Amino acid sequence: MEGIPRYNHAVVTVGGVTAGRIVYGEAVWSSEAWRGEAVAWLDERLAEVGLTRTAEAEQPHLRPWATALRAPTTGGVVWMKAAGPATAFEVGLYELLHRVAPDHVLRPIATDTGRGWMILEDGGSTAEGLEGAELVEAMAAAFERYGQLQRLVAPHSDELVPLGATDMRPAVLPERFEQALSVVGAWAEREGGPAEAGELERLHVLRPQVRAWCEELAAAPGGASIDHNDLHPDNVFAGPPPRAYDWGDSVVAHPFASMLVTLDFMGEHAPRLRDAYLEGFADLASHAELVRTLNLARRLAVIAHALTWDRVLGAMPAGEIPAGWAGTPVDFLARLLNA
Repeated sequence: MEGIPRYNHAVVTVGGVTAGRIVYGEAVWSSEAWRGEAVAWLDERLAEVGLTRTAEAEQPHLRPWATALRAPTTGGVVWMKAAGPATAFEVGLYELLHRVAPDHVLRPIATDTGRGWMILEDGGSTAEGLEGAELVEAMAAAFERYGQLQRLVAPHSDELVPLGATDMRPAVLPERFEQALSVVGAWAEREGGPAEAGELERLHVLRPQVRAWCEELAAAPGGASIDHNDLHPDNVFAGPPPRAYDWGDSVVAHPFASMLVTLDFMGEHAPRLRDAYLEGFADLASHAELVRTLNLARRLAVIAHALTWDRVLGAMPAGEIPAGWAGTPVDFLARLLNA
């Protein structure tokens, strides 16, 4: 990779095996050398499936953790995504999701797990552009299909952690809570004040209660599956058919944990969308029991979000973190105090 900045690089392992060496970051992905190599790979892989790029590739998305190129081809628009090491598992995850639930995710045209690169078909417009009843109906349909995907993936949940998805299953959550306490403690020591210190002390006292909640969730209906972990209208293609995308924050968890961010986004429409989602699990328990389980899973899902946000902030230069973002890990974890 002659000419590509190398000060951000990581060796990636999958299932304990070295998969490749990823160079990453905004300085890398914005360089002429990286773009040249990426476009050459894009053209080669398109040619293998009988497609040809018809115009210059654009780079509409550039973030510290990932970038994406958009390219028109003889078969329509395609997207090439390059991920940093923390989310490069998304490439292998797409392969698995498409294998077990091909109608529910975008088709990966080409993948390179070693470099964290993949080419995806275009999904159309996202649900973010919709409003009112149109948005609610689109998200209800998306939730139903997302629940179907989770049921299809559940038998393969043991394959997800070796791919690189973080284990947030109930049995592991007490350990993850300890990690989140460490993250929040470091933030409070560095940037917090008396209020944050008080919240941290109260969170430490919650350890036995968190463990009890985890045990309750482990015994509740619904086995482990994929949790998108950031499911909101901007990460859903309206379709038809509606499909979730951008799986880089995914974890392995109780499926209902997915509803934390989702229902927060939907405000007064949350009960309607919750019920649309739970219809796909109606064979497991009564509606009332499913609702109780969903509320418990959402309560504990803040642990995963605190750790995810810590990872996101860690990928950003300190001087470029947007105002209000720095305290997000503690804000999520502190929601346990109001449970």
